[in-house]
Amino acid sequence: MKKGQILEGTVERVDFPNKGIVRTDEGTVMVKDIIPGQTIRLTITKKRSGRAEGRLLEVLQPSALESRPAVCGNFPSCGGCTWQTIPYEEQLSMKADQVKRLLEPVLRDADGRSGENSECGYRSKTELGTSSESAAGSSAGMSMETHSAGLQAEFDQIFKGILRSPQEFAYRNKMEFSFGDEYKDGPLCLGLHKRGSRYDVLTASDCRLVHTDMTNILKETLAFFRERQIPYYHKLTHEGILRHLLLRRAEKTGEILVCLVTTAEINSSLLQQYAMRLQNLALDGRIVGILHMQNNSVADIVQSEKTTILYGQDYFYENLLGLRFKITPFSFFQTNSLGAEVLYSTVRAFVTGKPQTVIFDLYSGTGTIAQILAPIAKKVIGVEIVEEAVVAARENAVINGLDNCTFIAGDVLKILDTIPDRPDFIVLDPPRDGIHPKALQKIIAYGAPRILYISCKPTSLARDLEVLLANGYQAERLCCVDMFPQTTSIETVCLLHKPF
Repeated sequence: MKKGQILEGTVERVDFPNKGIVRTDEGTVMVKDIIPGQTIRLTITKKRSGRAEGRLLEVLQPSALESRPAVCGNFPSCGGCTWQTIPYEEQLSMKADQVKRLLEPVLRDADGRSGENSECGYRSKTELGTSSESAAGSSAGMSMETHSAGLQAEFDQIFKGILRSPQEFAYRNKMEFSFGDEYKDGPLCLGLHKRGSRYDVLTASDCRLVHTDMTNILKETLAFFRERQIPYYHKLTHEGILRHLLLRRAEKTGEILVCLVTTAEINSSLLQQYAMRLQNLALDGRIVGILHMQNNSVADIVQSEKTTILYGQDYFYENLLGLRFKITPFSFFQTNSLGAEVLYSTVRAFVTGKPQTVIFDLYSGTGTIAQILAPIAKKVIGVEIVEEAVVAARENAVINGLDNCTFIAGDVLKILDTIPDRPDFIVLDPPRDGIHPKALQKIIAYGAPRILYISCKPTSLARDLEVLLANGYQAERLCCVDMFPQTTSIETVCLLHKPF
């Protein structure tokens, strides 16, 4: 097996995150964007240390799991919906299995352990030496099969399965669309990048992940700038004007925020015409703000060096679980509003607090979790690095009549040194890459009786769990919440406690 070689094989399984294991005549190859049971043709892209990686060239035979037709005209070229042709119940089962395969070895320990009362949860490797040796001595006749079955049963008691999203389609409340062309020197497009390409863009005029209000705004925006022959910003030459269209739409209130991102060269009168065009658009919801954002950075990211309000305001409101939240363009807020209600209801059910509880909500975003937990706490302290989100969180607490929430702007790693309070309960909802190792050690040093870890990337959770378990914490409950139907992503919630 060598780089550039073309092979055929069958997909045995897919591990998180989107790592397909393909069996070929010359060995196994890891390939992304494939489905278990498919027969595919691939090319080897990397070979090192006995491990091979490849790129999908062609699906020769579909999987039996693909039992329904695609609902989007860009499938499978678009990289947004890998599992669109798989029935939703099967998607849920696949995600739950992936998380179990990833986390079970971490929680039960690769060294194996006989476990005590299942209510105690999984313990750390540092606790396992004497207890596992003692158990081995007292049950020398136990077969490996019985031992393994016991560990499996214990994990199954901790793992509470997967909760579905209330909406299978049209669930996303935020989308970042890119301007570009589908092929070199082609007509202006506005949508999502073609799978595996940094440059080619597919117009997302029938994207099923978003409400039709978003696709209607996208189509109107594209038509407006096509009519005026405004060029998009070319990443290689750094020439052109149009960069991104950021849309946010509240599920409960129907309020919509439109953010057009361009270079600084665009004409101000043209922007006003654009804003008027959108205001006349018939929608189910209501546009409450149209913003123009200038971005002259060479980086292909949605950001603003200067924001101008063309119409309305620079925020919108969403309602979750009886609370109201003000959301600004770059505030972190779960992209599936109804799914967030499922997630936060799960969080609230996992948190057992008394009126005197001090809760830390680290990586708190716009303060949604902090405010949902506020009724059971004497005090909630949220820490978030995005200052804009912290300002919104403080305003949200006032809107919701909560006077026991404090929100601090800054890096968790640094801010923890400045907080005089000690937490009884810590909620962690970090970015995809997880928690900085030094910050995690500071969190552990508090010795909080319970920690709730919410993760949108189970591999990061697995890494951080190893550290938490090694420092005396035990896993008590674990479940998944599907916030991203049709995709390979999954949200995971893990409750840990520290026995005394």
